[in-house]
Amino acid sequence: MRKLRAHSGYGLLLVISAISVAGPAFADTQPQDWLNRMGAAVQSTSYQGTVIRTRNGSAEALKVVHTIKDGVIMEKVVAQEGNGLEIIRHGNEVHCILPDRKSVLVEQWDDQSTLFSSLPSSNVSFGSEYDISIVREERIAGREAMLLAIRPHDGYRYGHRLWLDIETGFPLQTQLISDGDAIEEVKFADITLNQEIHASAFEPTISTENFTWLTQPSAHQSTDVVTSWMSDQLPAGFKVVSMHEETMDDDGDRVTHMLFSDGLANVSVFIAASSGEFVGGPAQVGGSNSYSVQTGDFEVTAIGEVPAMTVEQIATTMRLP
Repeated sequence: MRKLRAHSGYGLLLVISAISVAGPAFADTQPQDWLNRMGAAVQSTSYQGTVIRTRNGSAEALKVVHTIKDGVIMEKVVAQEGNGLEIIRHGNEVHCILPDRKSVLVEQWDDQSTLFSSLPSSNVSFGSEYDISIVREERIAGREAMLLAIRPHDGYRYGHRLWLDIETGFPLQTQLISDGDAIEEVKFADITLNQEIHASAFEPTISTENFTWLTQPSAHQSTDVVTSWMSDQLPAGFKVVSMHEETMDDDGDRVTHMLFSDGLANVSVFIAASSGEFVGGPAQVGGSNSYSVQTGDFEVTAIGEVPAMTVEQIATTMRLP
């Protein structure tokens, strides 16, 4: 019996020793290094697996296949519950297949990924509006991951938690944080990384014969502009990073689109001539908020993955000189 206890104690010491050795391997790695690895991984990694996406208090399971071939994004996302929605992407053209409606909606997207459109950029500067830290190692989808926490300094922006694959830097789990709680989450239940994916994996799983094909109206013309619209009461850290004027396909109206950013969170502001059918106020979908207000003869709408107070302040303080 004494010999058994001695062996058990020795085994425990080995486990503790292994943990102690594993920790310092990343002791000198900076959070920015992890963000750089993550950015490169999202741009280049082929992956397939099962994702659990949680928002608005409900969870959905998705089968995901993604690769980049000759610089072109190929992706398929299939809902495992509900109406069986399938999203198939080739480059910027996206087909949203709606089996229950026997229709296919064709859209143009420019996001890098359906799942990771709001990931922090690797060139974010920390210290003024956010702090970032390495928290600990955990295990996600059967793989070793490093947890990073991005914490905002005020209530005008969300925080982030990122679980990055130690081997590749790929995000295995992400959370959008408000007041310490996750309001949106993307988490892989299982995943295969960097294995060859055949082109047939991106074909629809159901026949779209006799389906109705619809093309989503979009801005057919976008030009850089200089506008006099401004706000002198922007939340700290936000500034204009781009201005465009867009002509909409469906009615030919011209819309001014201004993009504000603090380096991590983005808010789009759309300014258009009053339509006479304006409905203002707030709206929310998951972590995205919008606020619309009429200012003189114009309708102003601010929208972004930020708290409601942020879009309201930006929308209601937009002015012409």
